[in-house]
Amino acid sequence: MENYVCQTCGYEYLPEVGDLDSDIPPGTPFGELPDDWVCPVCGVMKEDFEPVE
Repeated sequence: MENYVCQTCGYEYLPEVGDLDSDIPPGTPFGELPDDWVCPVCGVMKEDFEPVE
């Protein structure tokens, strides 16, 4: 599973951690996040994330 980083604020989504504040359990790949999921730090939409190289 790939990590993804917010291009606006630098927050890194880690699939093995998930996003518990948004009820996203650990082990959730980025591609399976809901379409309306937003960055928990700055609030931008998921399309503003890029895979970590």
